[in-house]
Amino acid sequence: MHSYLTSDIPGIGGVIKGSPEDFVVEEIPAYEPCGSGEHCYLWIEKRGIATLEAIRRVARELRVPEKEIGYAGMKDAVGVTRQTISVQRIRPEDAVGREFDGIRIIAAVRHTNKLKLGHLKGNRFGITVREVSAATAEVVPAVLAVLHGRGVPNLFGCQRYGVQGNSSLIGAAMLRRDWQGAVDRLIGEPEAVRDEQWRAAISAYQQGDPPLALRLMPRHCRSERDVLQRLVTRPDAWEKAFAAVHPRLKRLYLSAFQSSLFDLVVARRLAEIDRVLPGDLAWKHVNGACFLVADAAVEAPRAARFEISASGPLFGSKMTNPAGAPLELEEEILAQAGIRAEQFDLGGGLRMEGERRPLRVPLGEPAFRIEGDCLSLEFSLPKGSYATSVLREITKTF
Repeated sequence: MHSYLTSDIPGIGGVIKGSPEDFVVEEIPAYEPCGSGEHCYLWIEKRGIATLEAIRRVARELRVPEKEIGYAGMKDAVGVTRQTISVQRIRPEDAVGREFDGIRIIAAVRHTNKLKLGHLKGNRFGITVREVSAATAEVVPAVLAVLHGRGVPNLFGCQRYGVQGNSSLIGAAMLRRDWQGAVDRLIGEPEAVRDEQWRAAISAYQQGDPPLALRLMPRHCRSERDVLQRLVTRPDAWEKAFAAVHPRLKRLYLSAFQSSLFDLVVARRLAEIDRVLPGDLAWKHVNGACFLVADAAVEAPRAARFEISASGPLFGSKMTNPAGAPLELEEEILAQAGIRAEQFDLGGGLRMEGERRPLRVPLGEPAFRIEGDCLSLEFSLPKGSYATSVLREITKTF
């Protein structure tokens, strides 16, 4: 996707995530722990580790079941992240100060409830872009002014789709109940990975040799190995093989497919992203509630003040639909994907009911500094929004 809200402003190029310290994310909590209760809130710093892997490592270090650990936000593996997790029935003094496996526990405070996904206000980012163009001093303030005034396109972007970029494709195959297709997409394509052994494992699978693929598949590819293990014993049992994938990951694949369709809607409405249309389900930024826009002219001042924005679809079996032109666009995109709304209910706990998501979000407290050919950026975004949506407008490289 190469559509930009700031398409009339050139990009600065550059290299992002050259080292972990070049991409720092710090959660903005929804509330502070109260100091008492059976849950312990741990403020952790992790380096080069995704959230779910960090939870596994914390569980192993503290000798607690993974299911007793809660988290507010999912973070990817690249960069340095500071975030809160909750652990049940441990003492703060037994956790604080520990350093292990790329994780540091900075603080530990008791609280009454387990952290749940979404229990945060947003995230603050500190990002360094290296090898930027000579025009950076003129480009960056111009781009930030547009994003601050009109809003940041609320794209999910590439980090939503996995290392191989295949997560949404797996989700689509699941919705079609094409289990062989889901396994094929999960194993992936050789050209999508750099590791030679991993590439050889994928090639072996594609050549019809699951036993060899299993022997070659790297240990960190847990889902792929679990699926291959089942195929070794029952080569044509595609649905049973895919059933080896953890339910949490299955939901992530379905969510990735939802995200890919939402991004298509954003791209189609980019030029008017700060407007609401008749029939839109307008998103209230103060509380996330939606209402149907009857008269766009009446609501235009509220959109200009960033009180409301048009919303887009995270399609599901029970999602509330807009009307008029917004509905026609969303129906067109879903039809082009070859999926019907009722297919988002797979049964067995895999039901995506759907929801609305704002097409744009506010850019909070943007600041920048240039030293030589390095740009240092700071800004905040609401929960669920991604720094790449800001970076792509500045660099124009993806």
